[in-house]
Amino acid sequence: MTTEQFSLDSQKRRSGTVGFLGRTGCVLVAMLLACVSFALADAHLIVKKSPSSVSDTLDRLADVLKARGISIVARVDHAAGAAKSGMTLKPTAILIFGNPKLGTPLMQANPKVGLDLPMKVLVWQDDGGQVWLAYAKPERLKADYGLDGQDATLGQVTAALNSITDEATRVK
Repeated sequence: MTTEQFSLDSQKRRSGTVGFLGRTGCVLVAMLLACVSFALADAHLIVKKSPSSVSDTLDRLADVLKARGISIVARVDHAAGAAKSGMTLKPTAILIFGNPKLGTPLMQANPKVGLDLPMKVLVWQDDGGQVWLAYAKPERLKADYGLDGQDATLGQVTAALNSITDEATRVK
């Protein structure tokens, strides 16, 4: 092997290593960014375990809301919607509800907050069979919609959601 051939062969090996490391590095960076995105999304959510099925958890949530005089706007069964499209989805549903005494002042401050009102609670079953309940943290509405001066109302919404969802996920 000549010096020229050795030098060329050595360059090919280095570029292959650099290429591999570059590709591996890109994959690792992409995975890290995906994890950060999920962490940021979860930073805006309250997630609670439920000891009951999706249907029972939603029924309990509806009962708690009705007992407190809070209007239920809709119950959306995402799994049923998937089935109608010929697809499968583990039990997943959302309950949409509101209290105009709390929502109206927020909408008076900024009507665009109506995109996130009435409030929603999602309940789903994971791959292991565990049922979860989640809702968006109300304080994010302040930043998203510039709801300055609405801290008391947002505090009431936060306390109500926490209490209602704790009751719905409590072990019987």
